[in-house]
Amino acid sequence: MASSARDIASRIASASAEELDALLERYRDDPRKQVAHALERALEARASLRAEELRVARLYDFQRERGGTGIVLGVDEVGRGAVAGPLTVCAVALPSEPHILGIDDSKRLTPKRRGEIAARIEGHASALGICHIPPEVIDRIGMSRALREAMADAIGRTGVEPDHVLIDGNPVHVHPRETCIVKGDSKVAAIAAASIVAKVARDALMDELDAVYPGYAFAKSKGYASREHIDAIRRKGLTPVHRATFCGNFIEGPRLF
Repeated sequence: MASSARDIASRIASASAEELDALLERYRDDPRKQVAHALERALEARASLRAEELRVARLYDFQRERGGTGIVLGVDEVGRGAVAGPLTVCAVALPSEPHILGIDDSKRLTPKRRGEIAARIEGHASALGICHIPPEVIDRIGMSRALREAMADAIGRTGVEPDHVLIDGNPVHVHPRETCIVKGDSKVAAIAAASIVAKVARDALMDELDAVYPGYAFAKSKGYASREHIDAIRRKGLTPVHRATFCGNFIEGPRLF
C-alpha cells in the first residue's frame, strides 16, 4: 500500500540529516503538492542550519585566533547603564566541541531563546562564574571600580586559572592576560556565551524585585530608565534597589523605603 502524502510529509519533517538525503532522493519527483512542500521546507531548514553552523564556527575560530587553545575565559557584563538593580558579570570557558548553536550578542535574542541557550551553555561550559554588584556598592565605589571588581570576582568564581581572558569592550585592566575586544559579544564564542548567561541571571533577579517593589516596572524595564520606570520614581521615590547616584535627574529627596 502506497504511503499517503501526509505520512511522507511527516517523515520528511522529522527526518535526521542522514534520513533526509534518502527521502530527498526518493521523493524529489513526487507530483503531490504536500510532499513537494515538505521537501522544500526541509531543504530551507537544512540551509538555515548550515548557515548557523558556519556563523557559530566563526565565533569559535575568532576566539581561538585571539585567545589561543588553552583555558580561555570570555567575560561580559549587563546592567551597567541601569538605574536600579545590580551590575552583573559572567565569565565562561567553553570547550572546543560541541559548538553551541544560537550563541550571539544577548541583545539579539528573545528572552525565550536566551533562556534556552543559557541552559545549554551552563550544561556544556567547562567553567562558569557570575558576580552581582548591588546598587548600594555601585553608589559607594562608582561604576568603574564596580565593573573591575565584578569582573575579577566572576573570573575568580570560575575556579580556573585562565591562559587568556577575552573581555567585551574597552580595556579594563582586571587580569594580566586580558584582551578587550569591542563588540566582542558578537565576535567571540565565550564572550557571547557570557553575555547570554549574565543577561538571563540579571533578568531573573529583576523579575523577583518586581514582586518585592511593585509599581516600578522592574520586570519590563529590567531596571533601565524607561518612561514608565521614571514616572514611578517621580511618583513613589527611590527604593533600596535604586542607584541613587544614577537617579539625580529623576527625583530629589530621600528614598521612599
